[in-house]
Amino acid sequence: MPQTILIVDDEKRLVSLVQSYLSQEGYRVVIAYNGKEALPIAEKEKPDLIILDIMMPEMNGYDFMRAHRAEHHTPIIMLTAKVEDDDKIIGLELGADDYVSKPFKPRELMARVRNVLRRAGKAEPTGKKLRVADIILDHDCHEVLVGERNIDLTPSEFDLLAALMTTPGRVFSRLDLLDVIQGVRYKGYERTVDTHVKNLRAKIEMDPRKPHHIETVYGVGYRLKKR
Repeated sequence: MPQTILIVDDEKRLVSLVQSYLSQEGYRVVIAYNGKEALPIAEKEKPDLIILDIMMPEMNGYDFMRAHRAEHHTPIIMLTAKVEDDDKIIGLELGADDYVSKPFKPRELMARVRNVLRRAGKAEPTGKKLRVADIILDHDCHEVLVGERNIDLTPSEFDLLAALMTTPGRVFSRLDLLDVIQGVRYKGYERTVDTHVKNLRAKIEMDPRKPHHIETVYGVGYRLKKR
């Protein structure tokens, strides 16, 4: 069965273009033209991934993510015409996994789609389970346990934690982690990593302000504390 991708954007010509490329890649495509329209469609269709514009009438992309993320953890790629880093950071803090700035090349978007789906566990499982202290990460089930708590992570958060757990005590630079979660090492995207780490700490740490697991190595990057 083909994977389903929901496109949410009020620019009909752009939607038609992206739909054409996705269909050529073998994906099943469903469409909504604003966030309000997209909510019931996402609930019914259970898409494998959502391509989401930010600036839309009726309900913008930020409000859609707030509503959708309350019950679902569908991978999301933001489309944004805004160039301010703060706008992208807001989207990432709300749970987006990646973003593409308009205008963009369709083939770049297709590459991002494949990458996010792979990280979401839609590709072949690795058969690998990682355990550090009271954290268990299961690649096959795409699950994370902290103690007895089952932690819901976005694909980017999952891959970030997996990288850190692979070598506890090793310091990963922001560029190293950016390569893990987005497949790029562009310095302009480094703040993306800080946002994902902030979100991850909020989920796995008892007190995110005093992290017990993920340590900051100032001026370098992050590491998972050895036990």
